[in-house]
Amino acid sequence: MATAGLAAILLLSSTGAHGQTIPSSVSADALRVCADPANMPFTNRKGEGFENRIAEIVADELKVPVRYYYMPQGPGFVRNSLGKRLCDVVIGYAAGADPVLHTNPYYQSVYVLVVKAGGPLDGVETLSDPRLKGARLGLVAGTPPADHLLNLSLLDTARTYSLLVDRRFDSPPEEMLADLAKGDLDGALLWGPSAGYFAKHANAPLKVVPLVHEAERPALSYRITMGVRPTDHEWKQTLNQVLRKRADDINAVLLDYGVPLLDDDDQLITAAVPASGSKTP
Repeated sequence: MATAGLAAILLLSSTGAHGQTIPSSVSADALRVCADPANMPFTNRKGEGFENRIAEIVADELKVPVRYYYMPQGPGFVRNSLGKRLCDVVIGYAAGADPVLHTNPYYQSVYVLVVKAGGPLDGVETLSDPRLKGARLGLVAGTPPADHLLNLSLLDTARTYSLLVDRRFDSPPEEMLADLAKGDLDGALLWGPSAGYFAKHANAPLKVVPLVHEAERPALSYRITMGVRPTDHEWKQTLNQVLRKRADDINAVLLDYGVPLLDDDDQLITAAVPASGSKTP
């Protein structure tokens, strides 16, 4: 895997517009983002992912440009990017996961079942539905839906796809949905943001069913934060202010990319209405 070249790090202090203070522990001349160069729909080098667009919203509020440090995500990603101060924030990180300090969650999403619209599994809303008995379900190895399928005796007929791949060359979510469209699978179990985006671009009409009625363990819904260095408490608070102020703009981006969003009561959010004073860059 290619790695980005090392860059000089300028640790400056400044105050942006709207009273947002950038602490001295991070760069003040740019929003320096740690990101994967080929991980759609989240990020890519062309800036086409929804996390790219969310970074632009944050940078707009801070009145600085966005600057990326790209590295394929995998073991050592945080240590070798954020930890080495080559960047100052990871835009998407599951709440509670080590080894970062988390901002407040800025969205919550859920694993989904993707089926063919109008197909035999159209209308299935839970993994305990009898129609899934013997179904050929695709899932990414090591992800939470595998435990649910095991508990429901649905794993024997499932097909697994690799978890750790170089997304510049392989895309398990796209491969899985292509197999579903071809009829090689009856359904696909995927993380909602990936499923929602790629289902919109599939070669067959697909239906995305958020799995909001499953047993609590293992969890299928997760709150997503931004990750900063464990020592950057002021920076965390600055980002929290931005996330709170620009929440409507961020939700609009997520919905535009087909991300299944849940509110605090685990109910689906279907529309984002910009609040007074909210801006879209």
